[in-house]
Amino acid sequence: MELEELYRRDLSLLIALQVLLEERSVTKAAQRLHLSQSATSRILSRLRQMLDDPLFNRVGQRLEPTEFALECERQLQQPIAQLSNLFSPKTFSPQSCQQRFTIAVTDFAMQACIPLILKRLYQQAPQLRLEITPVQQQELLAQLSIKGVDVAICRDTNAPAPLNRQELGQVGVRCLVAADHPLAQEDLTECHFSQYQHAIIAVSDGVKALLDDAMMDYGVLPPLIRSPNLDSTLAVLPLQAVMLIMPSGMAEMVAQQHQLVVKTLPFTMPRIDYQLFWHSRTEYDPGQRWLREQITLATQSLLSGELK
Repeated sequence: MELEELYRRDLSLLIALQVLLEERSVTKAAQRLHLSQSATSRILSRLRQMLDDPLFNRVGQRLEPTEFALECERQLQQPIAQLSNLFSPKTFSPQSCQQRFTIAVTDFAMQACIPLILKRLYQQAPQLRLEITPVQQQELLAQLSIKGVDVAICRDTNAPAPLNRQELGQVGVRCLVAADHPLAQEDLTECHFSQYQHAIIAVSDGVKALLDDAMMDYGVLPPLIRSPNLDSTLAVLPLQAVMLIMPSGMAEMVAQQHQLVVKTLPFTMPRIDYQLFWHSRTEYDPGQRWLREQITLATQSLLSGELK
């Protein structure tokens, strides 16, 4: 098609189409576009006429895209990201940055990764503003699009197409015991988990399910405590011979801080890969690219452990 013909088309409608494809809802798309629902419905009608395709079929409360609409989604991602970059500031200075970033994290990442990330970020950008929020893996797309989250740090998931990812490393699961625990000088065996109590710290539901599967054939006692946070559980150590199960990296940090002994679990578990996720809308923004680079560098040493 000639440029003159393209000029006569309302190409801003394609941005609305991308939002509709991401949201699968006229109501949610209207919220993102700051339009009324009726105005967004009219835009959808114009898109159908311009592209000569129904684009969506309603299934329950959701809009399901046609094959043509899905092909549009694939083809629009790169040019929309490039247009976004075209209108973004061309330079980024961390020292003068006052930009606000929102990072979504798991319980593990909150306690183990975020301290390292904050130190690195504020050494370079003392004026930036941060919000740290819990990640919602079932709502990851919504968090990174309409809910304003810039990046998410969590284990690998079947993320939908508009999300980009970068591998941060592999997270294992470790066990900690007090220095005077009866097993402090022994290698752990499966039988020990039917004899001694254990607590599970900062382990997500998905990883907990993997752990349960690995332990199911060994008569393991149910967890004495399961908590997203470490501090309250540490109070139990002087009272009971409890084994603390938590993600690797975090385990080594806690052991050093509280004079505990790190133990390898005797159970075989699959890989747990941690990823950095972001939406394609932020792909080329200089500040966002800097943020992702710093997070990757800050977590390198922590997430390099091998899963046992």
